[in-house]
Amino acid sequence: MRKIYYFKTCDTCKRIIKSLPNTDGFVFQDIKEEPITVKQLEEMHALSGNYEQLFGKRAKLYKEMGLKDEKLTESDFKRYILEHYTFLNRPVIVIANNIFIGNSPKVVQAAIDFLNNE
Repeated sequence: MRKIYYFKTCDTCKRIIKSLPNTDGFVFQDIKEEPITVKQLEEMHALSGNYEQLFGKRAKLYKEMGLKDEKLTESDFKRYILEHYTFLNRPVIVIANNIFIGNSPKVVQAAIDFLNNE
């Protein structure tokens, strides 16, 4: 599977996708227009190892809801990601059995290197 979960209106997501060496064959899912399913999130979890890594703590809603002051469990992270698209740390790039989560330069470079070495 070659898939990218992103926001099509997000400049950061667009910049990262543009920086990838080859996006032929990728399926792009704008999670705002087409919310992720339980099955999709569980597939991401199987590759990442935990829901917290998939959870975006920079989301404005995270602070507004006071979640930064709570001790969230793995089931909490899963529930919030499924309840509101903004909680998914994006973009999420899935290539076969590899997952690259978020927009840190290190993660983006790892995805670029992986694609260059395919």
